[in-house]
Amino acid sequence: MSTHVLVAGPAAPAATPDTLTAACHSSDPGIACRLVWDVTHSTSAADLTKVYFAGPTQLVIRIGFVILVALALRLIAHRAIGRITARAARDAADGQDRTHTLLFRERRRQRAAALGAILSNAASLAIFGIAAVMILGDLGFNLAPVLASAGVLGVALGFGAQNLVQDFLAGIFMLLEDQYGVGDIVDIGGTSGTVEAVSLRITRLRDVNGVAWHIRNGTISKAGNKSQGWARAVVDFPVPYRHDIPQVRQVMARTATAMWQEPSWRGVILEKPEVWGIQTLYTDAVLLRVVARTVPLRQWEVQRELTERLKNSLDATDLGDNAEGAAGPDGAGSLASAPGAPTAETAGKASHPGHVT
Repeated sequence: MSTHVLVAGPAAPAATPDTLTAACHSSDPGIACRLVWDVTHSTSAADLTKVYFAGPTQLVIRIGFVILVALALRLIAHRAIGRITARAARDAADGQDRTHTLLFRERRRQRAAALGAILSNAASLAIFGIAAVMILGDLGFNLAPVLASAGVLGVALGFGAQNLVQDFLAGIFMLLEDQYGVGDIVDIGGTSGTVEAVSLRITRLRDVNGVAWHIRNGTISKAGNKSQGWARAVVDFPVPYRHDIPQVRQVMARTATAMWQEPSWRGVILEKPEVWGIQTLYTDAVLLRVVARTVPLRQWEVQRELTERLKNSLDATDLGDNAEGAAGPDGAGSLASAPGAPTAETAGKASHPGHVT
């Protein structure tokens, strides 16, 4: 009796049945792939659906969702910035007269609009920049080289456009510090005029001759604002030695005080004018100074009116021949010869605040 020993060889591989997980290459298949598999039970059809339909569709939906969120955030940011700038643009109602109130309101409006534009652009740039990085990541780009290249490009642009960056930074700080605004009378680098427009890069002035000056903000080292806060009208009046100086001072003080107390000038002259007294000694005359604090941009008007009233008051008290008897160091016998007093040429310029020196 022979014994037959059966030796088991290697088992044949069992056929792996087609399943939903294997067909869609995912433990959590999407709706499209699941639907195709349930209808066709075809691995090829499910795989094609996964690769050419479900994947791109999902990617488009993700990109659309990122863009939608970015637009919503941008809208919210712009509305918040708009409310803040609108509140900042409201008039503080501290103007002494209607003209000053209108100028102050326009100044605040222009400054708020400029700051609002800066903040809105910065918010848009930040929001859409983050959204672009997220979209590039979803598309499969390697962001490390992209960010490194952007950094190098930013450094190169920073070195190549130093003047432009300087202008923008100077414009931002100028607006934040409220150094000057539209409607102000300023003196920038020897050019005086009315500010017509202020942007981040340039400031536009209009002088008394109607010339528009465009000045880069980065080149402004100092700026004199003649319209900020308050102004001062200064009247220098020469008086001959033969007159009684204390009496002349009393006449000047009464005349200036009477002008200040008038209703038409009470809102323009902020406080009681002062007679500072003798400023300069000449060969046969002394120079007396009268000052009055005024609202911005009205000092020239007050100066002209006060000079005329002082002249009439001194004439009425038999002290009005001072202009012909006063002589400066060079012997010129007129008010124009006194240092600090306006000459015929400078008086014409002083009648309008904006001029080129």
